[in-house]
Amino acid sequence: MHSHLHDEVHDCTELLRGALRDNGITLPSLGVDLPSFAGTYATPLVALGNCNTATARKLAEVLRRAATR
Repeated sequence: MHSHLHDEVHDCTELLRGALRDNGITLPSLGVDLPSFAGTYATPLVALGNCNTATARKLAEVLRRAATR
């Protein structure tokens, strides 16, 4: 795997983690999808992971507010 793709997926994951945190949201299992490094994907994937219903509602609320701006 090219180093720049590795750096890019990790940087993107941290940007997303920070943006979510700025909106009071934590996705505990947010991270890099490790199998995508071994697969035939063109680029590695970010795994958003699982969350509870309160977090899912908060995420939906933040996205709806952002969409109306």
